[in-house]
Amino acid sequence: MPPDQRPTDAELDLLAALWQRRKATVRELYETVAPDEQVGYTTVLKTLQIMHEKGLVARDESNKTHVYRPARTARATRRHLVRDLAARAFAGSTRSLILEALAAKRPSPEELNELRAMLDALDAKAPSPSEHKSEPPAPPDASGEPT
Repeated sequence: MPPDQRPTDAELDLLAALWQRRKATVRELYETVAPDEQVGYTTVLKTLQIMHEKGLVARDESNKTHVYRPARTARATRRHLVRDLAARAFAGSTRSLILEALAAKRPSPEELNELRAMLDALDAKAPSPSEHKSEPPAPPDASGEPT
């Protein structure tokens, strides 16, 4: 996801509401994300307009009241953000990103069990170490052809 398309914190709040609702009007989102009115209606509207320009949301303009929906799934957006964070802050290292995440906030016992199951599943899919190593090409014989 290019930097100019990365969602801000406020945009992520609106996306979270849209992922939950699937689609919503500005009014519905305003009432969802700003129930205590710390954020104005026009701020929500402007943020959605910017999100539309960035390609984060799609807008149905067929009625007087525009209806917004997320342009990507929550999973796709989160994966883009994680890949971006790994690339920018951890030199592309998934290991470093995960270790820092675990050090920053200790997972619950349930989360640890889920992580173990995920690692076991990944380990089961991984090729054995002997499959990782490729045989060097055979040296050529007198004719120049590999043996």
